[in-house]
Parts: sequence; structure tokens; C-alpha cells
Amino acid sequence: MKKSEEPPFSELRREMILVIAAHAMASGDLTGRPILSDTIMTAMLNVQRHHFVPADVRQIAYDDSPLPIGHGKTISQPFIVALMTDLLDLEKTDRVLEIGCGLGYQAAVLGYLVREVHTVEIIEELAEGAREIMPRLGIDNVHVHLGNGEFGLSEHAPYDKVIVSTSADRIPQALIDQLKPGGRLIMPVGPEDNQNLALVQRGTSGTYTDSILPVRFSRMIISH
Repeated sequence: MKKSEEPPFSELRREMILVIAAHAMASGDLTGRPILSDTIMTAMLNVQRHHFVPADVRQIAYDDSPLPIGHGKTISQPFIVALMTDLLDLEKTDRVLEIGCGLGYQAAVLGYLVREVHTVEIIEELAEGAREIMPRLGIDNVHVHLGNGEFGLSEHAPYDKVIVSTSADRIPQALIDQLKPGGRLIMPVGPEDNQNLALVQRGTSGTYTDSILPVRFSRMIISH
């Protein structure tokens, strides 16, 4: 029996880009970003999402939807990955902190765009999976740390940008404290059934928060 051919992943990525662009245009009134930057779209085209999902969902890796990665966690919808990345207004020289690494897809997209990424994952098996994937794909500027993202990663602070790929009722103060003045933080905030993507800008006289659009993310583990 002839072995079935692998899906044409490069073509599927190009189709995914078209879907992301259409989704961005449709939600532009809410997000203020009806057209995502060319650099973000190039990163989404080049980072191979199928390496960051389990084998049993690899054939649908480029669907514009979240997918399970085990341990009750998901890889985020490509449009949301692209939008959150775009809202950070990244510079090539940025050092970025990500909370909620999963298997590393969002971190890999960031790594394509900036100088250095530190990403924190609380589930050891997922952190180890991300650590195995990154060098296999030649990604050497993404550093995966095992830990509780509520506390950020103070040993490498401050960061130009912070992105949180897991939700909580509030933004942990440690993450704001580890953000440079002039920096940006993006995070889903709110109860499990009523989350909104929040964009925080840290100014010299305080922080400013905008609500972007409704989202649904898995939950951050918060200590009490």
C-alpha cells in the first residue's frame, strides 16, 4: 500500500495568511488593526506551525483555530497570534518576555522578529517539548524557562515587550514591573467566560490599558 503524502504545508501556510488577512479586516473596527504589518505576516508565513502541534492534529495545523497540545492546553488561533504580535509594535532590537509557552509557536513567531525571547511555561512536559523543537528548527534566540508565569522572569528583566498567552482575572503586577517604560504588554484578562484582550502601555507617569476584543484562552495558574 502506498504511503499517503504529507499535506502541502507551504501551500497551507499561504492559505492561512489569506484567512488571517480577511479576519483582520473584518475585526478592524474593534482592534484598530484592519491590516497587519508585512513583517508580522512574513513571520506567520515562515514559521512552521505544524512542528508545534501533536502528530494527530498536524494535518489541520494551518486551520485558523486553536488546537489541543495536551495537558488541557491549546495552541492559539493563528489570527490571534498575528494580532497580539502586531499590537506589540515590535522592534528588531527588542527583548520580549512571553508567559505561557506551550510548545513554543508564539515564541517562535516572536523569535523571527526580535533579538531575544524569554518564554515561561509551568508544565514541564510542554517546556521540554518546546526546548526540543527550537534547536531542531534552527531557532537559537528563544529561551524556554520552567516556572510560574505569574511572577514573570525577573532575572532577565526589564523587557521591551511582554506577551501573555494565557488568561487571568487580573494582570500580575510582576509583569508590569518587569516592563520597561515605553513598553507594551498584551494579555487576555477576565473570568473564563468573559475575557478581553488587554493592551497595556507603560508610560513615565503610569500605565494605560485598552480593551481590544473578546477572546478565549486557557487559564494561568495564579497563587493565592
